[in-house]
Amino acid sequence: MKKYILSKVMMGLVTIIFSFVLTFFLIRLAPGTPMRIVAGKENPNPEQIEHLTEKYGLDKPVGVQFINYIKNMAKGDFGFSYRNNLPVFELIKRRLAPTLTLSLTSNILSALLGGFLGLQIGRKKGGILDKVFSYISYVLDAIPGFWLAMILIMVFSSKLGWFPTSGMYNMRESYTGIRKFIDLLYHMTLPILSIVIIQTPIYFRIARASVINTMKQGFIKTFRAAGMKEGEIFRKYVMKNSLIPILTTFSMSLAFTISGAALIEIVFSWPGMGRLIIDSINGRDYMVLNGLYLVISVSLIFFTILTDVLYALVDPRIRIK
Repeated sequence: MKKYILSKVMMGLVTIIFSFVLTFFLIRLAPGTPMRIVAGKENPNPEQIEHLTEKYGLDKPVGVQFINYIKNMAKGDFGFSYRNNLPVFELIKRRLAPTLTLSLTSNILSALLGGFLGLQIGRKKGGILDKVFSYISYVLDAIPGFWLAMILIMVFSSKLGWFPTSGMYNMRESYTGIRKFIDLLYHMTLPILSIVIIQTPIYFRIARASVINTMKQGFIKTFRAAGMKEGEIFRKYVMKNSLIPILTTFSMSLAFTISGAALIEIVFSWPGMGRLIIDSINGRDYMVLNGLYLVISVSLIFFTILTDVLYALVDPRIRIK
């Protein structure tokens, strides 16, 4: 098991390094320069642009910039944001918690709801519930997330006035303790509902298909022929084998939580990483983009390795192979 985990970690490190090098150079080869945006799009001062370019070391060749960045990163310095006048690490740290709060909650709820419905309805393929929920899942899956978010705001915020339209907290109040937590849940409701409605059909279809496929296997027919009860077969064998694809989907969803909810965060003015990515791309904020892509790569590899390890624990055949 240790060799299995070590091999996955080594492959992950190579992938992170390759991804980091590739994104570093691609960002700087893209059209446009950040200093022109910082200096102002209307009547920019050439002398100011030149001064800022030299100040941030952007006048040097890309290869030299890369070496200097690696040296600084080894010291724990991930650079300075041109747009926000803050260290990159501090900026990302501020935005990471809101995104994880929103994405983790919505992913867990989607996996539980979609997985439960898929496991239960998949047992009775072709039934009324199977047809109804399958149709609903395809309809919901076709709805754009940002459009759904705006509809929810229009109905539950503008028309009914039940929930706030934006933000993470009520800025007019200084809640603490349990009141602050309740205020957070109050503001999270519509963003989470938007993501859950979009993601639940994915988990539902995967769980349903996995149950149907598992129940067709020969060993299930053998258990039935031996007189084993359907409920016992489902709990001990069908459910266990059907959970692996759900686990994969959940892990991959977590891997992309940082960037996956960008549009939802923008619609609800949620102060998370997704919004930071869009703002940094528009502002050509190289240092922030380098830090963001590094965090995304690390999170992707981490959850991929975690998925592989959980696979090996659930299915001994993978560990032996």
